[in-house]
Amino acid sequence: MSWYNFFETKPQTQHAFGRGTNAAISPYEEELFNKSHEAFEKKEFLDAYEYFFNSLQNFTNEMPNGNIVIHKDEKELRFELYQGSAKVIGTVTNTTFYAEVVMIKKADANVALKRYMLERNYQLTYANYFSDEQYIKLKLFHDNATMSPQKIFFPIREIALNADFDKEHIKSEFKDIALENIGHLESLDSQELKIKFDFLHEAIELVELKVATLPSNDNAGMQAFLYLNLFFELDYLLVAKYTISQKISKLIQEYFGDEDNTIESKNEELKRYVTVLKEMDFDTFSSNFYNAKYTFHLTEKTSFEELSVFISESLMKIRWYRNNRYHQIIPTIYKYIAFYMLYNYGLNPIIKNLLHLLVEIQNPSFFKKLGYTMLHNEEENTFSKRAIISRIEESILPHQKRYKLLKPFGGELNFTTINEFSNSYYLQIKNLNFEEI
Repeated sequence: MSWYNFFETKPQTQHAFGRGTNAAISPYEEELFNKSHEAFEKKEFLDAYEYFFNSLQNFTNEMPNGNIVIHKDEKELRFELYQGSAKVIGTVTNTTFYAEVVMIKKADANVALKRYMLERNYQLTYANYFSDEQYIKLKLFHDNATMSPQKIFFPIREIALNADFDKEHIKSEFKDIALENIGHLESLDSQELKIKFDFLHEAIELVELKVATLPSNDNAGMQAFLYLNLFFELDYLLVAKYTISQKISKLIQEYFGDEDNTIESKNEELKRYVTVLKEMDFDTFSSNFYNAKYTFHLTEKTSFEELSVFISESLMKIRWYRNNRYHQIIPTIYKYIAFYMLYNYGLNPIIKNLLHLLVEIQNPSFFKKLGYTMLHNEEENTFSKRAIISRIEESILPHQKRYKLLKPFGGELNFTTINEFSNSYYLQIKNLNFEEI
């Protein structure tokens, strides 16, 4: 029983954007999941797990990415599953499931890190930290007797996501401790790093210029949009790891989670890290990047209704700023809407592709430097209409078999200015019909 050749894989897309997976799910995902369920019911556990892992395979250009590698014989199934910096290695028999991630050498752990890992054991539901004679590992063990694909999904997702997060955390907070089993991480091309480093400084310079020209009174809300959009933008476009990623995530989490501090105070926190990034040298910046394969999304799936409400509320804010003649912040908010959703929401592939297309259109110079065809000429205020309409069709048409009322909307867009275009684009996304008939 072989669905794919896991060793004849093509590389991922030319460049990765955002956190987690940047690929499509298996075209046979539902069928494989159902076959896994049937095999579990028949107690055919090795087949069940093979179907299950194949359903988690990610694809680029109709080829598997190799984010999961399987070796199976009559007695057991061995697998490797990749989630960023984490390499989950496991063995399945007819009675048990075992998986582990090697984190660091036991001898390297200091008291602070040991305490951190003990605290993490209380936070985790399925996995837990332990040490053997040589390494500290995160492990997961289950009896197969009552297992199903639904029951095993969340434990595997937990060990993968948390091992990746904790490796990133260790690298950021315990800089002298070496991570283990990270040979699968790939370095970025020096030219790409230079493009990203230059973009970082261009983006910061632009934000500082806009902050300096804001009205002197009552500008805290506009500053918040400028700084938050900068961090969402850097997170999605640059895809930094380690210290930069950890710090940006912490700042964003604290900004939206801290109800005690004023907006002005929270803006100052964001501004302080902007200064840190501005003063960071190229070598330090470059040490925060790698390419990797991912299996799981970081966020749970978000309902389309929630996305629609967020778009409506955001467009209402734009109308308020326009009515009060704060026109200088409006282009930033149009960018912020897409970046916010890409950062915070678990998006279906259709919405994710459509939002990425909008990001390409809104940030043409960055994508041009990476070698992409420009879809919007900012100097001439012109759009590549035919290419944009074609990209929208590519995102929607393959899914019309499932969503009969889902229609491409390229012909309904307003190509007058980038603001009008963005506004019409969000309205069209908001009005998509995902009803399954």
